[in-house]
Amino acid sequence: MNVLFVHRNFPGQFPHLAPALAARPGNRVVALGEAGVADPKRCPPGVKLARYRVAAPGKGADIHRFLRGTDAAVRRGEAVARAGAALRKRGFVPDVVVAHTGWGEGLFLRDAFAAARILAYCEFYYHATGADVGFDPEFPAAPDDAMHLRMRNAVQLLSLEAADRGLSPTEWQKSVYPSAFAGKIAVIHDGIDVARVAPDPQARFALPDGTELRPGDPVVTYVARNLEPYRGFHVFMRALPDLLARCPRARVVIVGGEEVSYGRKPAGGGTWRAKLTAELGGALDPARVHFTGSLPYARYLALLQVSAAHVYLTYPFVLSWSMLEAMAAGCTVIGSATAPVKEAIADGRDGVLVDFFDRHALVDAVAWALANPDAARAMGGAARAKVMARYALERCRAAQLSLIDALAAG
Repeated sequence: MNVLFVHRNFPGQFPHLAPALAARPGNRVVALGEAGVADPKRCPPGVKLARYRVAAPGKGADIHRFLRGTDAAVRRGEAVARAGAALRKRGFVPDVVVAHTGWGEGLFLRDAFAAARILAYCEFYYHATGADVGFDPEFPAAPDDAMHLRMRNAVQLLSLEAADRGLSPTEWQKSVYPSAFAGKIAVIHDGIDVARVAPDPQARFALPDGTELRPGDPVVTYVARNLEPYRGFHVFMRALPDLLARCPRARVVIVGGEEVSYGRKPAGGGTWRAKLTAELGGALDPARVHFTGSLPYARYLALLQVSAAHVYLTYPFVLSWSMLEAMAAGCTVIGSATAPVKEAIADGRDGVLVDFFDRHALVDAVAWALANPDAARAMGGAARAKVMARYALERCRAAQLSLIDALAAG
C-alpha cells in the first residue's frame, strides 16, 4: 500500500502513525511538507519527506480581508497538487492520503489523486459563539468575526467534502464540525506514549540557580507551546502572587515560548510574559518563579515527573498533548472546566477542574494538592490509569491503522 501524508509541519499529528505504516512490509510512505516549515530532521524513520513551495501571496490591497487566509490556503493547496503531480511522475501513486484540513493542503487532493482514499484530519472548526471566539470577556469578539470565520471554514468544508473519511482527536473537537459530516468523522486520539511518559521517583529537574527539584517537592508547573491567553497564561500569572503567599515553599516552573500560536498579540506589541510581568510589578519572586522557555523533550518530561501540581488552562479549543502527558506522568492536574478538558478529567477523581476565570479557585486547588500529597498522588495515579485506558499510544495507533486499512479496502 502507498500512503501519502500531507502536513505543512510534518510529522505534526502523525509522528507515530506514519512510521507504523512505513514499517509494514510492502508499504511505501511519503510525506509532503511545506518548504521552510517541515524539518527533515524530524521526519520519522521509513518515511520519505518531499516538500512543496508556496507561491507568494497576492497584494493585500487587492484581496478582501476575509479572503486573505483563503488566498493563502488556495496557494498552498495548489502547491500540494503540483507536488503530488511530481510524485506521480516519479512513480508514487498513493492508495490512501492522510491530510490536515486546516491550511488548505487538502483542497485539491481529489483532483491530484482521483483514485485515492482520502482521510482528513479534523482538528478544529471555527464558531463565532460557543467555542474560543468571544469566550474571554477581556478579548471580546469583533463585530465582523462571524463573517470572517465563515470564510475561514470554507477551506475546511471543501477539503472535508472531498475526503472519504475524517479523523478528530476528541469527541468535542468532532462535535464542532457541522452535523452533516458527523457520520464521516471518526474519533481517535493521536495517542500518548505511556511507556515513556510515566512516573519516575528518581527524576530530577535542575533550575538555572542550581536547585535540583525532585518528586515530593512543592513544585507547581505550567506548560504551553507559547505563553498566551488562549492557554490561560494571563489567569495563571495573575493568580501567582496569591499562590506564592499561600504556599511559601512552592516553586513555580513555567515552560513555553513567547510568541503567539493562537489569538492576538498584546496591544502595543511585546510579549504576553512581558506585559503581565509589568502588570504585576514586583509581585513575582524570581527565586521562586522560573521561566524556562521551550525545553528539550527529556527535560520537559523530567519536569512533569517532579511536579506536585500541574496547571492546564485553555479556552474551549484544541486539547494539548501536554495535559494528557501530565496525566500519564502521574501529575495532579488542575484544569479549566472547559471543553475538551472536561472530556478527559473527571473532577475530584483524576484531576481537579476549576472555572477558567476563577483565580481564587485555582489557588485553592493548587494549595490543596501541595498540602495533601498522598491524596494528590492517588489522584495522579487515577489520571495515569485513565490515559492508559483511553489514550495510550498502542490503543490509538491500532485504531488509526484499522481505519486506514478499511479505507484502503474500500
